[in-house]
Amino acid sequence: MSTEDPLARERAAALAQIAALTGEFDQVVDASRQSNADDEHDPEGATIAFERQQVAALLASARRRLADVEAVLERRAAGGYGVCETCGRPIAPERLAARPAARTCITCAR
Repeated sequence: MSTEDPLARERAAALAQIAALTGEFDQVVDASRQSNADDEHDPEGATIAFERQQVAALLASARRRLADVEAVLERRAAGGYGVCETCGRPIAPERLAARPAARTCITCAR
């Protein structure tokens, strides 16, 4: 696949986001191990536990995004790309241009 392929770009972006968030998560976990402060009662800002959960949620979202893109890549390889998974009708090219990993037409997405 070329880098001009929107799905390849989407996959690469998801992988980069996962790598960045994994690094950030590891830093937050490391910071919590190195600190013996009572961060749960720190009036100065967010707790380490809150930051860890926030990064974990973003990481889970990025992993879902990657899974969605990979599922669409599999559908494309099988000849089903651009067909709504719900109603079986073609997905509008404008929707695919905006969301290359779209699995449903705009009507079914609503």
